[in-house]
Amino acid sequence: MPLPKLPTKPAALLLAKDYPKAERSKPAVQAVPAAKPLIAPVEDLISGKPAAAPKPARTSKTRTAEPVAAAVPEARAAKPAARGKEKLQLDLEAPHPAKHKPVELVVKSSTSRHADQTGVTKMFVLDTNVLMHDPSSLFRFEEHDVYLPMMTLEELDDHKKGMSEVARNARQVSRTLDALVGNIDDGAIEAGIPLSKLGNKDAKGRLFFQTRLQSGPTLPEGLPVGKADNQILGVVRNLEAEQPGRAIVLVSKDINMRIKARALGLPAEDYFNDHVLEDTDLLYSGIVQLPDDFWNKNGKDMESWQENKNGSSATFYRVTGPTVPTLLVNQFVYLEPKNGEAPFYGQVKQINGKTAVLQTLRDFSHSKNNVWGVTARNREQNFALNLLMNPECDFVTLLGQAGTGKTLLALAAGLAQVLETKLYNEIIVTRVTVPVGEDIGFLPGTEEEKMSPWMGAFDDNLEVLNKSDSDGGEWGRAATQDLIRSRIKIKSLNFMRGRTFVNKFLIIDEAQNLTPKQLKTLVTRAGPGTKILCLGNIAQIDTPYLTEGSSGLTYVVDRFKGWSHSGHVTLARGERSRLADHASEVL
Repeated sequence: MPLPKLPTKPAALLLAKDYPKAERSKPAVQAVPAAKPLIAPVEDLISGKPAAAPKPARTSKTRTAEPVAAAVPEARAAKPAARGKEKLQLDLEAPHPAKHKPVELVVKSSTSRHADQTGVTKMFVLDTNVLMHDPSSLFRFEEHDVYLPMMTLEELDDHKKGMSEVARNARQVSRTLDALVGNIDDGAIEAGIPLSKLGNKDAKGRLFFQTRLQSGPTLPEGLPVGKADNQILGVVRNLEAEQPGRAIVLVSKDINMRIKARALGLPAEDYFNDHVLEDTDLLYSGIVQLPDDFWNKNGKDMESWQENKNGSSATFYRVTGPTVPTLLVNQFVYLEPKNGEAPFYGQVKQINGKTAVLQTLRDFSHSKNNVWGVTARNREQNFALNLLMNPECDFVTLLGQAGTGKTLLALAAGLAQVLETKLYNEIIVTRVTVPVGEDIGFLPGTEEEKMSPWMGAFDDNLEVLNKSDSDGGEWGRAATQDLIRSRIKIKSLNFMRGRTFVNKFLIIDEAQNLTPKQLKTLVTRAGPGTKILCLGNIAQIDTPYLTEGSSGLTYVVDRFKGWSHSGHVTLARGERSRLADHASEVL
């Protein structure tokens, strides 16, 4: 039977010409009964009523229906009505979480900012969690003094037992304090101990201990006196009373502690010395777009030649100009002209002053250059495969949201270089065992059997890679799968200390959940001929006390940039499915 004709007009949304006219002195006539807006400050485009709190730029108080209708874009007015009025208002009012992520800023208290402006040294009162988070935090405050309440020492003593990271840090802080206090007279402790005593030249301040019980003003009666946090707050208030001209600032990693201090009128700050970047938008992406006039400004006296590397021919360009100092070694550059010319994709191989050598890339988007049946679907995936298939690149980091192909590209490159070119002996896969929700308890079996539930992502990608092999039929695929399984080893992070990997292809998945110290432990396991890959998404951190700025993955990306044997690519576009792409945008 023939299909019905499409409707000629939208069901609920009206065009500008269909809105009824209204006089300026009379209220606007409603064309459609207005639904109650979900968020009040936004103008109701359906009813034509003015918003309760209009924007400051708009000064007129009385509005007619006609100008409101004219403000509606034609493309939005032509959409079908199935979307609904509430959905339309949500699109206009609610900020998009993926596009408007909160910026991670370092916020100082007003007392601290005033001391910075006047050049006065401050005294920082440290909470226990700061010392257990970073054992070297005592020496991170430059010329300022550090004060330790007695309750901080008591809590350090309570947390020193055990094999956890917190217990190890507490013991390290205790040993540092013992070395600082050693060979010091009792009277000198009250006057302050120089923090540079142990050789930390950057720490020019002094360390003070609480040597006597506090006296003077106390906290409000509503706060229980026996709680450790309240006693530390009492010490801060007592110090302000004893030293009225001094800037006293509480430093704590506990958000509730800082909120409580601010409510009591006490200056409090977070400890942000461990943050690699204040804003993760500034994180090195490994890719830069060249300006349109790049060849005009940097192509003077340009040299070019060809070489055969890794079984393919590559063209090299030696350019000199003002853009070169802004580039880094192994950074990817691209230029896509708008006039229809062929795009340029390259990689910076050498930098010497204002002279750089650019190398053209191998096109992995073509089927003849497929890696274990996988081809690049976008520009960033092509950059990533050039790093993964380069034997001179020992350390690769791949960042990207879910569905960008990090695990699939890494596994395909590993299989191709282990089974085809035999550049490495085997693939070693490891990841952090941090659950998203509640833990399911202990798992039975050997180390590999305990790790297998955490490796579901690799099993899914292996299934995709095995489907591409259709020449041998079912028996051939089964044999290939057994061969692949024999070359992939799944290891736990808990047993990595002291190991050395020789000629291995090591994949560290979900690396955003690792601390900088844990990643240092893993990367230093590399022996001769080993390649290490770190995959992750810093927007999906499950480890408590880790943020985007202090994650180990952010740490290694920032520290390894510009090294001639490492590379980084931030994958931008999801290639999983249209459902996953839409979910990442709207959820």
